[in-house]
Amino acid sequence: MKNVLITGGAGFIGSNLALELEKKGHDVVVLDDYSSASIQNLRGFRGDIFIGDESRLEECGSAFDVIFHQAAITDTTFRDDREMLRKNIDGFRKVLQFAMRKNAVLVYASSAGTYGNGKAPMRESQEPQPLNAYAYSKYFMDNLAKKHAKDLKVVGVRYFNVFGPGEKHKGKSASMVYQLYRQMAAGRNPRIFKYGEQVRDHVYVKDVVAATIRAADAKESGVFNVGTGEATTFNQIIDHLNKAMKASFRPEYFDNPYTDVYQVNTRADISRIGKALGWKPRFSTRTGIADYVAWLKAQGE
Repeated sequence: MKNVLITGGAGFIGSNLALELEKKGHDVVVLDDYSSASIQNLRGFRGDIFIGDESRLEECGSAFDVIFHQAAITDTTFRDDREMLRKNIDGFRKVLQFAMRKNAVLVYASSAGTYGNGKAPMRESQEPQPLNAYAYSKYFMDNLAKKHAKDLKVVGVRYFNVFGPGEKHKGKSASMVYQLYRQMAAGRNPRIFKYGEQVRDHVYVKDVVAATIRAADAKESGVFNVGTGEATTFNQIIDHLNKAMKASFRPEYFDNPYTDVYQVNTRADISRIGKALGWKPRFSTRTGIADYVAWLKAQGE
């Protein structure tokens, strides 16, 4: 049985990861400062919880086999770029140093934001083109990971657009799948940027958790895309939601105010993670949305 630490373990992906690892029989410790998390996400969790940021790492335990680093400011519209960079990069540096002292495997959350508007499908080997402070913070984290790759096994999981249970607390930075569902569940036509043909690789959180756990068994340090490999427009997302909800809402289009920092086309090349780790998504975007809608309805949303 492995001893596991999860930073940001009460957040969206972190909480799903904590519950799944505990279900698999691992001893799990969560560290979270609750600046962008919800205690409700850990309902049923039986492990230890520490409230705070990376400065409390030493208090969390003396021996960990694997550290999953999920803690970060993830809101791409966060207004203080300096604080975004400081929090994400310095926090990761502390986790790297802690992992080296504990001789632990480190798996950290990277982001497809590092690709910017680069060529799709996006491959791990292509040149980064970050468009905002969040994407830059992940880019610099990737560079730090490469620098320390000889000192410990450090694996980045480069998430594309994740959606699923546990994201409600994220508010405006929750996935577009969730935000559009909420509008439609309230009886309103869903609003999207003109004309809904922007493309994203929307990946279900259950698949993301499975990929993140698998990353701990990578034979060597590196970074892996985590997506579906599908190109899905926002118009198609609304179609999938309509089918899952048995509804017929039509999109309302409005101007995009973020054209200078907006990714118009993301799609993961997932051949590397498939070859190296034997991982592939169980859910397509469509089936993931259907599963998510059923869960949301069961929760009374």
